[in-house]
Amino acid sequence: MRLRALLETDALGLRLLGGEDELDRPVRGVMTTDLRDPSRYLSGGELVLTGLAWRRDAADSEPFVRILVRSGVAGLAAGEAELGAVPADLVDACARHRLPLFAVHETVAFATITEHVVRQVSGERAGDLAAVVERHRRLMTSGPAGGGPDVVLDLLGSDLDLRAWVLSPTGRQIAGAGDDPLPAPVGAALAGHHMAAARGGRRAPYRTVVDGTAYALFPIGKTGRGMAEVPGDVRASVLSDWLLAVEADPGDWPAARLDLLQGVTQLIAVERDRRDAARTVRRRLAQEVVELVQTGAPPAEIAARLRVAAPVLLPGLGAAPRWQVVVARVEWGGAGGGPSAGPGAGTAVTGGTTAQALLEEILVDPAVTGAESADRTAVADTGDEAVALVPLPAPSGSAQGAGGGPEPVGEDVSLHAEVLLGAVREPLSAGLADDGRLTLGVSAAVHSPEGLRGALEEARHARRVAAARPGRVCAAGHHELASHVLLLPFVPDDVRRAFTARLLDPLRDYDRRHRAELIPTLEAFLDCDGSWTRCASRLHLHVNTLRYRVGRIEQLTGRDLSRLEDKLDFFLALRMS
Repeated sequence: MRLRALLETDALGLRLLGGEDELDRPVRGVMTTDLRDPSRYLSGGELVLTGLAWRRDAADSEPFVRILVRSGVAGLAAGEAELGAVPADLVDACARHRLPLFAVHETVAFATITEHVVRQVSGERAGDLAAVVERHRRLMTSGPAGGGPDVVLDLLGSDLDLRAWVLSPTGRQIAGAGDDPLPAPVGAALAGHHMAAARGGRRAPYRTVVDGTAYALFPIGKTGRGMAEVPGDVRASVLSDWLLAVEADPGDWPAARLDLLQGVTQLIAVERDRRDAARTVRRRLAQEVVELVQTGAPPAEIAARLRVAAPVLLPGLGAAPRWQVVVARVEWGGAGGGPSAGPGAGTAVTGGTTAQALLEEILVDPAVTGAESADRTAVADTGDEAVALVPLPAPSGSAQGAGGGPEPVGEDVSLHAEVLLGAVREPLSAGLADDGRLTLGVSAAVHSPEGLRGALEEARHARRVAAARPGRVCAAGHHELASHVLLLPFVPDDVRRAFTARLLDPLRDYDRRHRAELIPTLEAFLDCDGSWTRCASRLHLHVNTLRYRVGRIEQLTGRDLSRLEDKLDFFLALRMS
């Protein structure tokens, strides 16, 4: 289709603001964006729709238009809902670069324009997308009759013999054709490849090979505003994008086939927006409860909110559930922020939106397919972190505890930090690359509103313990807060080095000169709780030889291993070394 045809369609409500001489340009597709630099999503010939959220001042228009022109887009359509009118600086920039510019009335949804363009483009080509577009209304319909993305994937399989799946950022299957699920390890690997390629600036589709099979990976972003927390920064968007994985080598495809798949991703993106909107109620419930807990509201008021939340999150639950709190935070490294950088070293915290989306995904059971499986988790965005309220049904065989709450005596259904991250660490590490970190803390389960404030603090403290560890994706649980190990990560590096050097360097020097194995002897002696016979047996030494070595340790360090304080100092020095 030509740009001119858009003006002839009254239902689209488009007004031409400039570029009348360029209206015969062909339109090959449509793309919605509010990124300052959307070039990685553009392949040329698109009508670009924007809500102008990328514009902060007049100076932003020129570089935005220049990027679009370099990418070969057919035209630009700007919505009037955000600013009331298309700014004059954008009109001038488009005129300078001969880029046709349309104004979209605030009553017209971008989805309406997207559907119209995709339908027209498909009708003018080979026709293999026509069936998909005809099913667009069904795709947008909620309930079992709608079918969602599975409808489109079924058509790809039946009409084009293409096996395809829609995956979450962690590789969890959201939709697939027929009864042929993608193996979980393959999905995780594909998600990791997708995020690494996007972070590397490659142009979609991304070709990758997993277990000898070639796949084409297409990002499925949001169609509306807020695609990334920082305009032009792809780091946040790649951690929340769905992806379409097609079992085929895109290098063998003609241009029409690539257009087909790009159109499919746009249709699925509309469905994704609908499902995201359905989470609004759960997010609002979580926000209300977290605010009440943080401000020290009376337990009765918190309990009333929880009674509202429980039926939404656990429909049909007979009794009030137990609750766990999970806190997540995403940080991007500044100068010098490497994987092993210490806590807070050169890091900047993002807004909580990315952490919120990731936490909603992490808390989904990986064995459950479909986007709706996340419907029982309420996650709040508190500004620099995400806080999840996770309802837990009482375990089977539970008894009434002394405090009136259920006392679990059956199967443990609570969340565990490392288990949560086990299935998602690999793909998320690829998305975080060399400058991002995700840290997560999990509280113990609580049985009453009075316990929520303590659970929130416990989860936050556990997250700080996780943040003190090296690695891109780290988690800690409540059980780790009762150990001496909790204290060690918070000791400053210079203090750690001085403390361990003072106690252990004399022993290391002696071992290097005499091969006396004093350090291994010290570790074994402490591990055996100072028992001479057990330690000698473990080291296959005579007790007198062991006494000689321990005496040498005491002589070199000036410490007495019969004293509890000196034993504790040696123990901590070994742990910190």
